[in-house]
Amino acid sequence: MSGESPRVARAEAGYQQVARNIRNQIAAGLLRDGQALPSTRALGKEWGVSVFTINKAMELLIEEGLVISKERSGRVVNAPDQVYRTEMRTVAPHVFLIGGYAGSGKTELGRILARATGWPMLDKDTLTRPVVEAALELLGLSPNDRESEDYLSKVRPREYEALINAMTENVQCGSSAIVTAPFIKEFKDTAWLNRMAASCADMNAAMTVVWVYCDPATMHSYIRHRGAARDASKIENWADYLDVIDIDFRPPVSHKVIDNSASGVPLQAQARDLIAQVTDQS
Repeated sequence: MSGESPRVARAEAGYQQVARNIRNQIAAGLLRDGQALPSTRALGKEWGVSVFTINKAMELLIEEGLVISKERSGRVVNAPDQVYRTEMRTVAPHVFLIGGYAGSGKTELGRILARATGWPMLDKDTLTRPVVEAALELLGLSPNDRESEDYLSKVRPREYEALINAMTENVQCGSSAIVTAPFIKEFKDTAWLNRMAASCADMNAAMTVVWVYCDPATMHSYIRHRGAARDASKIENWADYLDVIDIDFRPPVSHKVIDNSASGVPLQAQARDLIAQVTDQS
């Protein structure tokens, strides 16, 4: 992988990759019904692909009915169902723990599940980032540091403690919860996973571990697109980053795998299947 083009591995997959990301953003509510999309040229620059690739992606989304062309507005998101709110109740609370590497699409999956169920979504970065950045600056580190020993030993454990406490409080109130974070260390730790399952069981809740897989080319494209400062070192040293992660990793306990690669089944369909499985079990 280290010798491949960092944005799009093959021209054939390029338009599918762009279409998938826009499709996911619509399903997650990041792109709203009636919102005008940037121009073809602007999208091409944003994604680092040709105008031809963008047009192919738009053709696919128009065919699916997710985008429509208007004479003066250009291409516009067509998602009228976004205004409807769904709330799903299960016999007992259910917790989704959703993990994955940077750029795998775990947050998008969480948002799609939250929109489909009405359950609260607890994302680690959303809940903790401002405090984490302030703590890192007080330690004399970059607010974007996620690699140093100080971050790993002093800050990261508190991030996850806050996240799990928020989940616990929701479950104690009888609410289900969707929890999204990398969970790289945690999902490798069978003892930690078993403790989490036991804790949920003590609160009369069920827990589903979800791992979001994404192939390196698609993952790189997602990371570049979001442009987060904390990802800069990964992008600049992509081959080295791939060398230190196990792209084929899976949690060592019962779990569900969501394939968010460009070649995979649409994320929305996989989310529906995941919800159906949980509903059947509840």
